[in-house]
Amino acid sequence: MAPSRSGCRWEMLLLLGCILLSVWGLQPALSKVCHDPSRQGQDNSNWYMGKTKDLPIMVLMPMNESALMSGISQGIEPAVELAIEHIRESRQYSFSLVPKIYDTECDNAKGLRAFFDAICYGPKHLMIFGGVCPSVTSIIAESLEGWNLVQLSFAATTPVLADKKKYPNFFRTVPSDNAVNPAVVKFLRSYNWSRVGTLTQDVQRFSEVRNDLTNELDKADIQIADTESFTNDPCINVKKLKDNDVRIIIGQFDENLASKVFCCAYNLNMYGSKYQWIIPGWYQGNWWEQANSTNCTTKKLLTAMEGYISVDFEPLSARLTKGISGRTPQEYEREYQREREQKGVEPSKFHGFAYDGIWVIAKTLTRVMEMLRHRQRHEHNFTVDDREVGHLMLDVMNETNFFGVTGQVMFRNGERMGTIKFNQFQEGQEVKVGEYNAIADSLELINDSIRFQGVEPPKDRTFVRLQRWHINVPLYSILSVITCLGISMAGAFLFFNIKNRNHRLIKMSSPYMNNLIILGGMLSYTSIFLFGLDGSFVSDKVFETLCTVRTWILIVGYTTAFGAMFAKTWRVHAIFKNVKMKKKIIKDQKLMFIVGGMLLIDLCILVCWQIVDPLKRTVEEYSLEPDPQGRDIAIRPFLEHCENTHMTIWLGIVYAYKGLLMLFGCFLAWETRNVSIPALNDSKYIGMSVYNVGIMCIIGAAVSFLTRDQPNVQFCIVALVIIFCSTITLCLVFVPKFITMRTNPDAATQNRRLKFTQNQKKEDSKTSTSVTSVNQANTSRLDGLQTDNHRLRMRITELDKELEEVTMQLQDTPEKTPYIKQNSHYQDLNNILSISNFTDAKDGEKALLKNHLEQKPQAQWGSMDPSRISRGPLEDINSPEHVQRRLSLQLPILHHAYLPSIGGVDASCSPNASPGSSPRHRHMPPSYRVMVSGL
Repeated sequence: MAPSRSGCRWEMLLLLGCILLSVWGLQPALSKVCHDPSRQGQDNSNWYMGKTKDLPIMVLMPMNESALMSGISQGIEPAVELAIEHIRESRQYSFSLVPKIYDTECDNAKGLRAFFDAICYGPKHLMIFGGVCPSVTSIIAESLEGWNLVQLSFAATTPVLADKKKYPNFFRTVPSDNAVNPAVVKFLRSYNWSRVGTLTQDVQRFSEVRNDLTNELDKADIQIADTESFTNDPCINVKKLKDNDVRIIIGQFDENLASKVFCCAYNLNMYGSKYQWIIPGWYQGNWWEQANSTNCTTKKLLTAMEGYISVDFEPLSARLTKGISGRTPQEYEREYQREREQKGVEPSKFHGFAYDGIWVIAKTLTRVMEMLRHRQRHEHNFTVDDREVGHLMLDVMNETNFFGVTGQVMFRNGERMGTIKFNQFQEGQEVKVGEYNAIADSLELINDSIRFQGVEPPKDRTFVRLQRWHINVPLYSILSVITCLGISMAGAFLFFNIKNRNHRLIKMSSPYMNNLIILGGMLSYTSIFLFGLDGSFVSDKVFETLCTVRTWILIVGYTTAFGAMFAKTWRVHAIFKNVKMKKKIIKDQKLMFIVGGMLLIDLCILVCWQIVDPLKRTVEEYSLEPDPQGRDIAIRPFLEHCENTHMTIWLGIVYAYKGLLMLFGCFLAWETRNVSIPALNDSKYIGMSVYNVGIMCIIGAAVSFLTRDQPNVQFCIVALVIIFCSTITLCLVFVPKFITMRTNPDAATQNRRLKFTQNQKKEDSKTSTSVTSVNQANTSRLDGLQTDNHRLRMRITELDKELEEVTMQLQDTPEKTPYIKQNSHYQDLNNILSISNFTDAKDGEKALLKNHLEQKPQAQWGSMDPSRISRGPLEDINSPEHVQRRLSLQLPILHHAYLPSIGGVDASCSPNASPGSSPRHRHMPPSYRVMVSGL
């Protein structure tokens, strides 16, 4: 007769109260009623004394076909019956297990009702076998301690039940879902994967597994790059995994969402040789067809799924070893399949765990019975209660160790230490590739069974290979050879300058300054070798030292070369722009001091730079690039630079100083452009050098800045600019001197005499041009003087002819020729000399000549006695006085008129002048000396 509705309510309330009391650790009073021996007709000691052959076992599982997970229960019934039959056949046990099945229907309320009925109305159950649905199992398992019962489950894999503080009396022969985590970690380490990501369905079952996996990964020092969880649409989370460069993805989701995950992976191209998916292995067969609710075709899903690794417990051992039943796992499986087919039920992957579970119960009860019998024989008035029996069963269960059809059966804190298998999806089906033994903590992979999509296992990340952008060795070699040629050329110029240092041409061009120019060029050339050395040639520490050394060498070399050149130009400017016309001597020592001062300024700047903000090696990394060889790596180029914190400020100071120096050199070159003494003046070449150097430096600095990320182009430009500037400067300074030395060594320094003859008019014009170039302001005045000088020379030539005729007449004509005619000729000569009034130094020279010609005739004839004139010409013509007067008249004229034309004295000399007063012996400034011949 079925109980009334009110009675059922009362029973349910009573059961809930009993469960709560059991949870609080109090023995329910209801147990005395349910287990009343008078009502049950049993004695508590009958079972271990062997008086009862049939031992009842409470079996809790959903049996109703409409209930969730009922297929598992139906599939394990043949396994349970086989286990009981095999135990009976072994004849090693004095009892027979009798399973009492109670249908929980995977419903919490109905499960509690079934448990209540088993406790109150069923026989005294020694153990509980079963527990399929996680929610019902967890509720019942939490109260077992109060009932002094031990539960053994064969299908509850939820990680929640692993909490021994909450479920101390719960055991299971099936590994927990968390049991796969140590296996996964072992698998990851076997391929040296140290960076993974997780993708978890947002439900408690998977969240628990993920949390335990996180702890295991932390212990193994494996980085979790990203943790994503989703409820319905996983595409956003899959995209985040890709953005975070996650290559090894561990998924925790059911088969219904697995199809969505792989559809997103296909659309995002997260499959193939670069990715490895690891998912649960308990999905039903062909799940991708049954659970496909996406817009991806089956072909696309299979493409994305190809190569995934599934992880699950091993339902049956693959070892060909006979277990506790005397059968191998393969023999048992054949018997099970035969029984299942007879009953017409679907197989369950938990049947092996149910089979081994029955053997665990049998061994546990046998061991407890032996212990109680032993104590009864050795103890007087021996009694035992349910609590003590429960503790004995817990201890014996933890000592379980035998080989069953599922492998070695052992428990560690109530958890089965089982075998985890690894399958790989290959060409539409899963293939076993390895297994993990939890007892030995070992992973065994089947040789050549795993097929990765690439030639090697995927990388756990995009391995970034740093690649230094360095200067090409052939380019460095070519520029080094050119630089060596430049240094050799500078050495040849140095040898030429030292060898000919005493030659007038080289001596006038300041050989010491020339040496400094060559030294500066050599330093500039040397800096090219240092600019080409990067981290591919030297260590990081040496490179940082080179940053400072090459900067110092280039700056000092520039200042040395151009400082010496500008110092020479300043000396020319100081001499030829001397307005006061005072004698000015500037020796090379003073020029050395000027160059030293420039270098001292450089030294101060460089020392402050080095102390305050030294140059250091910095690395600039660029964006990732694919490997040109197609390998699964990325290339991250990087460049080494020499920089500091305030690089712009220091470069501005150096550029400003060098710019001012260059402007000063341009000014000096412009001011001395008209000084046409090649041995002294290099202004034209300095101007050309400054122009070329300035243009090249500006272009080189700009292009070098723009090609900062192209080291070969940058080094090539910098090296060519230095080579061009140094070579042009040295060639402009020394090649003209070399050519002059080879062709006409005295052309630049020789002071020629100006010979005023009619066939030398062109040479006089060149001389005049040379004179006018000294001072452009006196050009017009010198032109006038030249015209007068030429006209006077012509007139003097005519007078010379007339004097020659007169002399001849004096020798051939009778002595009566009057002398007044000769006096008239001298009067004409005096008039001619009074035509031109010379000024400055030229006036003084011509005035000296005029005074000489005026005073001598007057001394000879102006003081003549009148009484002598009254004498007859024939009477006195051959007298000694007449002869002396003729000689005194002719010799000075012949001396001044004819001796210069044959190499005699200069026209400015008088007959009575001393040799020291002659222009041949007197020192005059070469730029202002005017040699007048014929006067």
